[in-house]
Amino acid sequence: MKERLEQGLAALGLEPPAGAVDQLVRYAQLLLEQNKVMNLTAITEPDQVADLHFLDSAGVALCADLAGKRLIDVGTGAGFPGMVLKILVPDLELTLVDSLGKRLDWLSTVCADLGLTGVTIRHARGEELSLDAGFRDQFDFATARAVADLRVLCELCLPYVKPGGRFLAMKALDCEEEVSQAGRAVSVLGGRLLPAFRYHIPGTDVDRRVVLVEKVSPSPKGYPRRWAKMQKAPL
Repeated sequence: MKERLEQGLAALGLEPPAGAVDQLVRYAQLLLEQNKVMNLTAITEPDQVADLHFLDSAGVALCADLAGKRLIDVGTGAGFPGMVLKILVPDLELTLVDSLGKRLDWLSTVCADLGLTGVTIRHARGEELSLDAGFRDQFDFATARAVADLRVLCELCLPYVKPGGRFLAMKALDCEEEVSQAGRAVSVLGGRLLPAFRYHIPGTDVDRRVVLVEKVSPSPKGYPRRWAKMQKAPL
């Protein structure tokens, strides 16, 4: 796996800091070990973990200068893309948010095992935590890898981003219609769509699009709404 990661990161044009690839390999070991007792990933072949989790997540580092910035990964799951970005950009201030405490407990042990610092872990629903003044309009970047409609993801994530920051939504390449439908949501929530960033995941036939949404003004009160409302009546 180490050689595959080194080659893949080089193909992406990324230069990982010293020790980062070894940390990723260890992360993969911990992921696959824990997956035997907890549902963290359906991908269990090590090379596919390297490609479809780690290199996919690493591609996000190509579309933003993350060094010294604050990033919140909403609905982080097994830590993607946030943990990979933290390993590749050690001075990134990372906040991981998820509604499942057991996953976050495991991520906490992973951070300790890898020697990661500057990581805040919060057990909360994404649509509720952004109502907290300590989190609303506070981050340079928000990310989400969740399989959800972009309108819902914008309502969930943009309230965390401060004006001048960006929401980085990981999507499939063929998401033009979804992006078009999200225009109203982006505007209502104080955002502005920028040209999307595209990259190819090395070692695969997968092309990825990161939808870039710049925050131009604070999200209005009343957003985000409850999860059921967001899903039933997206903006």
